[in-house]
Amino acid sequence: MTSLLRFRSHRLVAGLFAAFVVAATWHFAAAREAVKNFVMHEAPRAMGAISFQDDQGQTRSLADFKGKVVLLNIWATWCGPCRLEMPALDRLQAALGGPDFEVVPISIDRGGIETVRKFYSEIGIRILAKYIDASGQALRALGAVGLPTTLVIDRAGREIGRIMGPAEWDTPEIAEFLKSVILKQGDVAGSLAQDAEGQAAQPAQHLPSPLGRWFQSLKALFIR
Repeated sequence: MTSLLRFRSHRLVAGLFAAFVVAATWHFAAAREAVKNFVMHEAPRAMGAISFQDDQGQTRSLADFKGKVVLLNIWATWCGPCRLEMPALDRLQAALGGPDFEVVPISIDRGGIETVRKFYSEIGIRILAKYIDASGQALRALGAVGLPTTLVIDRAGREIGRIMGPAEWDTPEIAEFLKSVILKQGDVAGSLAQDAEGQAAQPAQHLPSPLGRWFQSLKALFIR
């Protein structure tokens, strides 16, 4: 009887984990569909050090946000697509911002923080923080080839993907995808992964492409 209960328990955990993976895969696929220029890395990538200033003139770095999932947006007020997507980024920060997630918009305007303040006031940006890198060093250090460029950074400060160009940041698909990333070190994902990794890993090897590739990407997100 004990063996039967243990077997059923393992099957239940495996089933819950499989359902979690399917749901997360759907969110990942939906985000890919919603953002055509989204590039998801096979594995998290280490990032070089960058520095920038906040609206008080204090020097900041990505280390200040370690422990959070960060959406790092490189932009400028003279960039038309950047201007259009800032209100959506403001709404995204209002919806998801907190101890686990933050939008970090870094302007490369040479006019400094006053240029950013004026722009925020003009279009009604109320939630987003103001950061400036007038030297443009961050743009070069991150290998960004144009504006806007947005990086998705995990809790350990590693890049897991990037979007080249503008996006509709307040769509349900992107919100759900980011929630999935935020949960990658959460209790639910961690406990399910520990109990079911051995059972789920073997079947995953036989999944057809592209679902197999999605599983590998999700494994990197939720099990690492």
